[in-house]
Amino acid sequence: MSRHLLRRASVAAPAMGLMIVLAACGGTGGEPSAGPGTSATSGTGGGPTATVPPSPAATPQVTVETVVDDLDVPWGLAPLPDGTLLISLRDEARLVVVDPEAGTTTDVGGPGAEALATQTTPDGEGGLLGVARDPASGDVFVYRTGADDNAVLRGTLEGTVLGELTTVLDGIPRAGHHDGGGLAFGPDGFLYVGTGDAGDGEASQDPASLAGKILRVTPDGEPAPANPDPASPVWTLGHRNVQGLGWDAAGRMFASEFGQNTWDELNQIEPGGDYGWPDVEGPDGAGDGTVAPVRWWSTADASPSGLAVTDDAVYLAGLRGERLWRVPFGGTASGADEEGDEAGGPSKGAVDADGSVRPLGEPRALLEGELGRLRNVAPVVPGGGDADGLWVLTNNTDGRGSPRDGDDRLVRVTFG
Repeated sequence: MSRHLLRRASVAAPAMGLMIVLAACGGTGGEPSAGPGTSATSGTGGGPTATVPPSPAATPQVTVETVVDDLDVPWGLAPLPDGTLLISLRDEARLVVVDPEAGTTTDVGGPGAEALATQTTPDGEGGLLGVARDPASGDVFVYRTGADDNAVLRGTLEGTVLGELTTVLDGIPRAGHHDGGGLAFGPDGFLYVGTGDAGDGEASQDPASLAGKILRVTPDGEPAPANPDPASPVWTLGHRNVQGLGWDAAGRMFASEFGQNTWDELNQIEPGGDYGWPDVEGPDGAGDGTVAPVRWWSTADASPSGLAVTDDAVYLAGLRGERLWRVPFGGTASGADEEGDEAGGPSKGAVDADGSVRPLGEPRALLEGELGRLRNVAPVVPGGGDADGLWVLTNNTDGRGSPRDGDDRLVRVTFG
């Protein structure tokens, strides 16, 4: 599949006051089924709900370049060491490798690919979901929906050939919605798995159920050392649907969370934490042993799926909100100047020069309505900053979007 640079146009980004240079023309995730929202309502962990104002600056630019197009419901996104990208296609139960320099897409074959095709049962929000690469072994991990459950599988990828798969973790409840699917290796070398409540909110509070949890396991699927319950893979509970996971340079873990009808969340994850679902949504009612989100949005403005952390900010890909949310690291450890920098501005990083951790700044919306539904986001350079750019997957072919010519696509977003 060749790279398409179909048109270039400049449009104002209404929520940022930025200039966006588009290099291409014109699913579900547990979010409400209504259309995209038009407000920019969000909140912070330190105060009441607030309306995010337009940025006073109009100088930085965001450039969007289509790398490949005509992807069918792309979902997981994992950068590989050679600069290529591994992408899962949810409904086709297929993996592809994208070479962003050549603008090509190659199907993954081999016995592992054949097993995924037969073992995956796409259904509503389920199918072939998250993908991750173990930086230690180089093995690839995938999260798939089967006939009876969701499971995490492991195999060796050599070029575009996936070897035999082994089951790492199974028995994760499945349904037509809220299947979770987030996969990521943490800085501690363990695998973190985001699951959904599978339509049963009470299961999120049941420590014996794997539904509505963030799980932490060894690459072989055993409960990781220092888990709250040494015999259990459960790291946190009280989640509705977790699809995005990431860490900053200070070691703070963040997760995106689909709300029901009121609030979507960015959570800072602490071991053993109860994040409130189904009794608490957003900041309302947090307390009494539950952990409040650090940022939250109206479900019309976000429905966040994938999450990426750069040295400058946390990014959340919005499905229903049809925008990319940027939450910068800004200010000082004492909380001063918490608004942080603008997109494309100078890096402040998550950690001060003296080693103190900076707080999160105010959320800002990027690409609002420009690409439609956004499923996933990843740094172009793992551990890099905004200057290195972002990979973003659109998701207009997921059954809830309005596909445009060439959808869906992988794009590269750069700031400058």
